[in-house]
Amino acid sequence: MHKPSKLIISLSAILLGSISVTAKVTLPRIFSDGMVLQQQADCHLWGTAAKNHNVTITTSWDQQKHTIKANSEGRWTLTVKTPKAGGPYRLTLNDHTDSVLTVKDVLIGELWLCSGQSNMEMPMKGFKGQPVDGMLETLLHCDDPQLRLFTVQRHASLTPVDDVTGEWQPTTSASLRNFSATAYFFGQALRQNLRVPVGLVVCCWGGSACEAWMAADWLKAFPQVRQTIQQTDVEKLQQRCPTALYNGMLHPLIGMTMRGAIWYQGEDNVPRYSYYADLLTAMVRGWRSQWGEGNFPFYYAQIAPYDYTLIDDTTNSALLREQQMIAEQQIPNARMAVLLDAGLRYGIHPRKKRIAGERLALLALAHTYGQQGLPEFAVYSNVTFRNDTAVVAFDRSKEWVYFNNGTTSQNFEISDDNIHWKQADAWINRNRVYVHSHEVQHPVAVRYAFHNWVEGDLFHDGLPVSSFRTKQ
Repeated sequence: MHKPSKLIISLSAILLGSISVTAKVTLPRIFSDGMVLQQQADCHLWGTAAKNHNVTITTSWDQQKHTIKANSEGRWTLTVKTPKAGGPYRLTLNDHTDSVLTVKDVLIGELWLCSGQSNMEMPMKGFKGQPVDGMLETLLHCDDPQLRLFTVQRHASLTPVDDVTGEWQPTTSASLRNFSATAYFFGQALRQNLRVPVGLVVCCWGGSACEAWMAADWLKAFPQVRQTIQQTDVEKLQQRCPTALYNGMLHPLIGMTMRGAIWYQGEDNVPRYSYYADLLTAMVRGWRSQWGEGNFPFYYAQIAPYDYTLIDDTTNSALLREQQMIAEQQIPNARMAVLLDAGLRYGIHPRKKRIAGERLALLALAHTYGQQGLPEFAVYSNVTFRNDTAVVAFDRSKEWVYFNNGTTSQNFEISDDNIHWKQADAWINRNRVYVHSHEVQHPVAVRYAFHNWVEGDLFHDGLPVSSFRTKQ
């Protein structure tokens, strides 16, 4: 946690925007009835009140009264300590005029931000003509008053705004039907394993670019990205406009005390794959700097296989997947969930959202909550060449890799010039994959599942290994 003085400076900067200030004590919509606050934390609250008036906030979990003075613009910020998970509780805010605000049905538990583009946004009901596997069964058995859902409504903006549109809802078939399927399966797995209230704040927009979720200053390191943004750019590009979603959707949430973030995005950046690892690294660094909570956990889904040649026959999305692998090595306290076995050849929105959400939850449970006994995603480590055969090794693979559908795979290729590739025979001995082709006598490079559409069959401990190539 940062020092209170830095918090006040940071959140004051957040609040310096275009909200009209009235005498009535107010809170942003993220702090409203049914919300979840992060347990055992210094939780940040902010809002508006009468100018230069004191605001007293009473927290029902400890009956403490906290008094803060609104500044000359009527803005205030405060930090309150939260207990172990529980509730429901209340927050009562009084500015000692005629304005009293009570926030009811507050739960204390685990709070996560869920962001990205359409595969994070895809609701449990699916998109039109594009269903989610298991939707019916899930809606029939989903009721959970301690799993709370908040969806930030779409809004692109040229400049940072101070609030979002949305409301907290308990999980029911009605609320879940239009809520992110990936986020729900993530949160459901946390609920089942942690047995505490969980809050999910979904902040995403289908088709959005990574650049759209970044502040202008962070993008200065990327000359490939348009640096001067006009209102016409926001209106025309919307979710693809650099900074537009950071300004319009994410900025109002900054300072919200949470456990961490999950991310499912990358499809829009496939044509601009070459700098995605650095771009995502800069985005996470920027988010963490703005939040002031240190290197909070960041778990993200690798994009799933899809036949991108249906859009552009020059595109190979394996290059973007490779960049996502690189980003995992560059971002502290981050891990990637591989979905190489969960794609859809003819659709960019895979149906297997339970797999995506639960694999993200697997990462959180293992690496944030320290749950024992969970498997690891093995990763490519190195290759050695023994005459005409390549021997591929892996890290994080103590249970040894294996082929999920037999004793060999058709997903390996080998090359003697790193340009022309030949399909190869592949077999496994202990924890090594051996790759060989009679057409390549002196191999120098190997690649696995390095195409748009593949069905990953190399696994470790029940989890797929990412596509990879041994030499760039």
